[in-house]
Amino acid sequence: MSEGRFATLPAPPYYMVVFASQRNDADPEEYAGAAERMVALARRQPGFLGVESVRGADGFGITVSYWESEAAIAAWRAHAEHAEIRRHGRAHWYERYELRVGRVERACGYRAGVPAAD
Repeated sequence: MSEGRFATLPAPPYYMVVFASQRNDADPEEYAGAAERMVALARRQPGFLGVESVRGADGFGITVSYWESEAAIAAWRAHAEHAEIRRHGRAHWYERYELRVGRVERACGYRAGVPAAD
């Protein structure tokens, strides 16, 4: 997974899915493998734009995936392997999670050494 790295995204509008989660201590290797597999599968989904993900030592993490449309998000949600991993995650890996979907209307940023476009 490209943890700690910025996704390269097109100009808005596009959609984001924010997945905030609290992991338990169960099988971190299995979880890491499943997370990598989900990113690999998502990258092959039509409409996928990118992903950014971080997880703290306390098990709290945030993953934001970016999509061209709500239809692309719905197709990803319906993907059979993704659905199975969600079920497994609820049963084995998570104490809690929250999922939020939003439309990105504006985006801006800063990079050291690059003139700002105020």
